[in-house]
Amino acid sequence: MDRAALADFLRRRREALRPEDVGLPAGARRRTLGLRREEVASLAVMSTDYYTRLEQRRGPQPSEHMLASLARALRLTREESTYLYRIAGHNAPLPLSASPQVAPALMRVLDRLEDTPALILSDLGETLVQNRMAAALFGDASAHTGLARSAVYRWFTDPADRARYPEEDRDRQSRAQVASLRAAHGLHGPRSRAGTLVRALRKESEEFAGLWERHEVARRFEDHKTLIHPEIGAIELDCQALFTEDQSQTLLVLTAPPRTEGHEKLQLLAVLGLDRFAEAER
Repeated sequence: MDRAALADFLRRRREALRPEDVGLPAGARRRTLGLRREEVASLAVMSTDYYTRLEQRRGPQPSEHMLASLARALRLTREESTYLYRIAGHNAPLPLSASPQVAPALMRVLDRLEDTPALILSDLGETLVQNRMAAALFGDASAHTGLARSAVYRWFTDPADRARYPEEDRDRQSRAQVASLRAAHGLHGPRSRAGTLVRALRKESEEFAGLWERHEVARRFEDHKTLIHPEIGAIELDCQALFTEDQSQTLLVLTAPPRTEGHEKLQLLAVLGLDRFAEAER
């Protein structure tokens, strides 16, 4: 780990950004060049003290999870992200597990969503970035690596992933996951990461293999769904999806009408999310 290089790189990238670049108001009488340290820390979902110590060359070695959060917060390119990992003493993520550059237009919208779960997905079902509410609802997606970064892969290999949906909705969800992967496979071809996922799942899941042979192709999300949270229970939510023009990335926003049970549970979820963030800071 090169603490001096890391501190200098973080400071210079922070100073190169403007509040409007990340969806923050500029405000009056702003003296800081670029973003403030606390703003970067908030965007990266880490404590201001932790981030400050990194810039002051006295912080501990950041984990790969922390580096991924910093790369998103500072809007780093693929090359800049690779450099960040290396000066922090880690190998850069392999192509299979690396997140593609998030579409700027979707990122600008996500930056403005704080009070409802929102996340950006690749066409392989990989969570590229999520806000705190989405992390509270679905769990921290950055903990997944390799093939397990894809929600399609986890759906057919990890029973815990299915526990988030009522049993009566799981067959429909299975078909939707396979149809979405087939759309990505048709676009990228058998030698792509989509092809790698298909080959792995056909070996590991008889259910997937059977559904794959149906040749259903779709790229959509249910407009209304029920999700099961381990602490709050069933939450009925409306689901809105915003696609990039080439449909390679999707911004997914989950909301509930005011004065409904779903809305009340989202408010409770926000409190739980903030409590967990405070614990992580400590």
